[in-house]
Amino acid sequence: MDTLEAITTRRSVRKFSDKPVEAEKLRAVLEAARLAPSWANLQCWRFVVVEDAGVKGKISELSYVEAFFKPKGYKTNPAQNALASAPVVIVACAEPLDSGDLRGQQYYMTDVGIATENLMLAAHALGLGSVFVGVFDEEAMGDLLGIPPEIRIVGLFPLGYPLEESKGGPPRKPLDEIVFYGKWKS
Repeated sequence: MDTLEAITTRRSVRKFSDKPVEAEKLRAVLEAARLAPSWANLQCWRFVVVEDAGVKGKISELSYVEAFFKPKGYKTNPAQNALASAPVVIVACAEPLDSGDLRGQQYYMTDVGIATENLMLAAHALGLGSVFVGVFDEEAMGDLLGIPPEIRIVGLFPLGYPLEESKGGPPRKPLDEIVFYGKWKS
């Protein structure tokens, strides 16, 4: 699969088969994340790979943050099942002090975002699926996984073989609505 095909056909996957992810595919996905560009090449990202079912279940429980979901009418985080059932959960972290900070702009979120996009595209190219999960109790998650308090958890990525074939993704805004040439369009 070439890069543009991977970009245009990748979809968020929340239902996984119980087929294990082969070690070489997991390594290839992590290698793709490692090779991502970063601000000043500081490479502040770190990844915790979780395969233990009990720990994945606890990660799933910690992905429901009442203050975020309850006002929207959700009783669970739609991604909770994905976190509990995927063969692997990759917890993407950052060392903010090892990242750029210029004029008040911290780059660790951008750096980890680029790395995890590589991770998801590589996963898709290898026949795997994933989804970004960005709502979770960071402090409790850090305690669960032994992550030091100065390290930020940026996202959770369940990873595995999709249970069903993709039926296409959500609609995207047209380019003429999001791209401006020369200056901002009012």
